Amino acid sequence: MKPMTLPEVIPVFPLPGALLLPRSNLPLHVFEPRYLAMLDDVLKTPERLIGMIQPLSIPGREETTLTTIGCAGRITQFTETDDGRYMITLTGVSRYRVLSEVEGFTPYRRAEVSWDSFEQDTGPEEHDPSFDRPRFLELLERYFTSKGLNTDWETLQEAGDELLVNSLSMLLEFAPEDKQALLEAPSLLTRRETLITLIEFALHGGNSEDLIQ
Repeated sequence: MKPMTLPEVIPVFPLPGALLLPRSNLPLHVFEPRYLAMLDDVLKTPERLIGMIQPLSIPGREETTLTTIGCAGRITQFTETDDGRYMITLTGVSRYRVLSEVEGFTPYRRAEVSWDSFEQDTGPEEHDPSFDRPRFLELLERYFTSKGLNTDWETLQEAGDELLVNSLSMLLEFAPEDKQALLEAPSLLTRRETLITLIEFALHGGNSEDLIQ
């Protein structure tokens, strides 16, 4: 299969707390007119890419600025509702670095981006040979119990390293800055370590002095 050509300019979707990672799926419900216009435009392109990114509020400025690093996803599923909204799924392709925002006449924001230093995102699935899965799942069970959450433990146990770590990074409720740290982790190992730290931090009521070593 021919690798996708990644464009220099992409539409960006600033969404607080939303995390997309390479080779992972993010469902989105799109209803704002500017993003409906974005989807109409994106679906006409061969890449069908949207750049998910965290917005940052600046005191005294009405428009948010953008974090430096986001992740672009390809629209792999979409349906239109009777009232004109979209239910879509983005499949993560690669992280990117914002070089500058592009001025123009579109109602949505666009950015000039660089894909350099994220080559591993378009490569094969990552593995984590040092992953202590039994200890991790035990920690996760304590976290789910503390939050009153249920899950399909059999599916979690059968999931590959990358699918397990990335899915939990995307689904669990963490602050936007913590989601950004998970996104920027340079490898699956460092993302897994960051995820464990965040779970332990949450289990101990946000008291960093009580983190399990």
